[in-house]
Amino acid sequence: MRRNLVIAIGASLALAPFHPALAQEPPPPPAPAPAAASPADYAAAVESLAGKLETAYVEPAYGKQYAAMLRANKAAYSQITEPAALAKRLTDDLRAVHPDNHLRVTLGRPDGGPGAGPRRIGPGPGPGPGPGGGPRPPAIEDPKWIADGVAYIKFNMFDGSPETLATLEAFMKDHVDAKAIIFDARTHRGGGPAEMNVILPYLYAQPTRLVGMDMAQAVVDARGDPTRGDPNMRPVSAPKGVNRREHWVTPNAETRLRDAKVFYLTSTRTGSAAEHLALAFKRTHRATLVGEHTGGANHFGGFESLGAGLAAFIPVGRTFDPDTNWDWEGVGVQPDVAVPAEQALDKALALAKG
Repeated sequence: MRRNLVIAIGASLALAPFHPALAQEPPPPPAPAPAAASPADYAAAVESLAGKLETAYVEPAYGKQYAAMLRANKAAYSQITEPAALAKRLTDDLRAVHPDNHLRVTLGRPDGGPGAGPRRIGPGPGPGPGPGGGPRPPAIEDPKWIADGVAYIKFNMFDGSPETLATLEAFMKDHVDAKAIIFDARTHRGGGPAEMNVILPYLYAQPTRLVGMDMAQAVVDARGDPTRGDPNMRPVSAPKGVNRREHWVTPNAETRLRDAKVFYLTSTRTGSAAEHLALAFKRTHRATLVGEHTGGANHFGGFESLGAGLAAFIPVGRTFDPDTNWDWEGVGVQPDVAVPAEQALDKALALAKG
């Protein structure tokens, strides 16, 4: 069965077709299983998990270590008959081998119905209400002049929709005379790279490598290359079992913003694709990050059914600094100017006017 891959970028990819949003927190865990399974069913579920990690985990060496540990502990797992206890034990054992805050086993429907996990792979935000149960805010808010010569726009999500991209293109064109631009990502919950590919060509004077992106080669072989056809995602050599791309920006013909000051506001809620952009800005020194460290949601993937009422979130990709191989999983991207998130806009305005 084909599943859409939403990678919170690290970037937007697509499962034949699959589209990664750029890494963010996994969706809520699947619903509890309706009935208990047999010990043989649980043993098969553990082997299913081992096979998925061995072939699809984003870092193949660790995927093999996970699988070896699971198979070595089969006898111990056979003594656990309560599914929630088994899910917790598996999660704890996996993270003891190699910490990954996205990798986890949880209860899930074995019949493919609601709660079996989404039909997509990826930590991108799903449909439904926003925080507190209210409607989700729009992808973009408040494009405007916020002060003399200072443009401002707030991002809640990079949804890649034609409407969002058109609004963003209009914002960049309408503010080409800005002396400074403030991009507010304090409530940005992720998405894909399409919006970045609108913004960044206005801001760079020469072609520039932004970040690297890895996916398990087995996933690409099974589902297609989600970045194929995107000239901003350049294929490069990688270790065996890894499909690697680098996200580049190519300047457009508009030159007036190339010397503008750029400020990028962050908080501990800033996740996924927003962190991809934070790292791109920081490592290229094109923007000043103001606020708090980001949320630390890097690895992208999705829930996979294991059978026996269990499911697992399997990370299949990551975004990283191509100079150091560092990624922000679990730690976030640090700001250049650290202030509480609620003070970030005032601080950026002061810096823009200084």
